[in-house]
Amino acid sequence: MNRKTLVLPAVIGLLAPALAACGGAGGGGGDDDAIAVGTTDRFATSAEVPAPFDPAYAYDAGSWSVLRQTLQTLMIMPRGDGDPEPEAAERCGFTDTGNERYECTLRKGLKFADGTALTAADVKFSIERVRDIKIKNPSGSDGLVANVDAIETQGDRGVVFHLKSPDATFPYKLATPTAGIISKDKYSKNKLRDGFDVDGSGPYTAQHEVKDGQLVKTVFSKNANYKGALTPKSDKIEMRNYASTEAMGEALESGDIDMMTRTMSPEQIKHLDENPSKNIELVEMPGLEIRYLGFNTDADTVKSKAVRQAMAQVVDRGALASGVYGTAAEPLFSLVPTTVTGHTNSFFNKYGNPSPAKARALLQRADITTPVKLTLHYTTDHYGPATKKEFELLQKQLNASGLFDVSIKGAPWSTFRAAEQKGAYDVYGMGWFPDFPDADNFLAPFLDKNNFLGSPYENSTINEELIPHSRREADRLTASKSIKKIQDIVAEDVPVLPLWQGKQYIAARDDVTGVEWALNSSSNLQLWELGRGVSG
Repeated sequence: MNRKTLVLPAVIGLLAPALAACGGAGGGGGDDDAIAVGTTDRFATSAEVPAPFDPAYAYDAGSWSVLRQTLQTLMIMPRGDGDPEPEAAERCGFTDTGNERYECTLRKGLKFADGTALTAADVKFSIERVRDIKIKNPSGSDGLVANVDAIETQGDRGVVFHLKSPDATFPYKLATPTAGIISKDKYSKNKLRDGFDVDGSGPYTAQHEVKDGQLVKTVFSKNANYKGALTPKSDKIEMRNYASTEAMGEALESGDIDMMTRTMSPEQIKHLDENPSKNIELVEMPGLEIRYLGFNTDADTVKSKAVRQAMAQVVDRGALASGVYGTAAEPLFSLVPTTVTGHTNSFFNKYGNPSPAKARALLQRADITTPVKLTLHYTTDHYGPATKKEFELLQKQLNASGLFDVSIKGAPWSTFRAAEQKGAYDVYGMGWFPDFPDADNFLAPFLDKNNFLGSPYENSTINEELIPHSRREADRLTASKSIKKIQDIVAEDVPVLPLWQGKQYIAARDDVTGVEWALNSSSNLQLWELGRGVSG
């Protein structure tokens, strides 16, 4: 049948599918009738990226898509987001009025996939390992549990977290793969687990096929020992890694795969939307992905706030989003997306519409000689094929102002990310898929000390007053006052420059059910939702 399934948010945390995928004549693609899923996420081990699937290292949407199938977490985000719910835990909650003591009781009879018991000691080991692992962790994932002061166990099932400071968002952090539970007997306390192997207690186990050091396929098989809140709909799912969106699209058209996801190209989305296929459906769903420019604020070229402000004044976000991504993206004037509680259009409020004249005045007041020579760096293989076109358009906009002399340079993610963290780039393009759908997670990772970007930018008002104050508020609407102040400071100082936020799309053959739930708002796959048959 020809139909576009659409999932739209009423508000964050209240997402409901308008329609579910219906059955029909579909393709095959997987061995033993496994559902085959295509992705352009690419994984290779190297000196820079030694452990793509170690929860103490992994900190990107692609890696988390693997870990969410294989590791359990104490809490989990429900369908359509909302407040976290117990998963490996039977119950969890704050036991004080200050949001500093958080207690969980594990489900009875939890086991790892190999049949060994999962106890509170494994939970304690897992969280402490991420927090304390004796290596320089360049990914920044440890920031999610850095506020944990001490963990005590109470028998085999009780775990109590004592936090260094109040944090109402802690349950969300326990729902991330960084807090995934691993066996203290299979992982080293002070060393990353190199390679692709993952051992956990999640709904699936994983077997990887590697060619020339690159991951080409992962087979997820239903874990017979799983006990948790999820109900896997399929016994086996294959995830196949493609080098290009074109190759992935051809595989879907031919029936070699049943579904394609991260990352479809804007052209593919437009084609499927305007020319629906007989047995393939395009599914649109809410997303919280954002894209932005980051700055090494210690670099001579952009050390002056005026240079960064002038860029903010020149960039035309609307033309950038529509010109490259069409209807799949919309301009963003804050680090916090428009649908998240606490969002405010701080950059538009400060800079208004693009104006080279206003940008010139900013540079003149700061005695900056023009044109300012800059190189914008981007990754060629991590955020989809349209990234190069996006940076070509950014280059064109900035150079057309007469105030900048911009060149662009691309690099594969395996080298790009390491160079960015070392401060090798003055200006660079990045994306962010949130760990959880709260404004704190669009601010703290970029602004805290030891932040995700390795940025030297620090603001004591943000770090010592506003972020701590917002985390004390269990009512996130009440926390919005502090959150909005943070966004206004970012618009003034421009340590990062938000560009756009995107929607999410999946294309699937119409005999695959559960497609509308196959991605969460953080763009992580939830393969346990996929089945084959008739629904709706």
